[in-house]
Amino acid sequence: MRVVKEFNQEDIRVSVFSWNNKYILKFELGPMEQTFKVPETDVLDEEDLETFWTGDFFEKVKLRFKEMGQSFRAEVENL
Repeated sequence: MRVVKEFNQEDIRVSVFSWNNKYILKFELGPMEQTFKVPETDVLDEEDLETFWTGDFFEKVKLRFKEMGQSFRAEVENL
């Protein structure tokens, strides 16, 4: 597995890996993570991956983290 890029974007850790002819996009926030796999054949240049952390897709990732966090906190409170 090759690390393509790692950085923080709005408190979310973004890691991009290349493995088995796929790009693996991992978004982490606290105890939660979201992972997406994109076939390398769908990406002309690695710079094209930036759309995943700059646009509407990233807004949905943030919203999903908010929903995940609410569910997680509610469940932890019921333990």
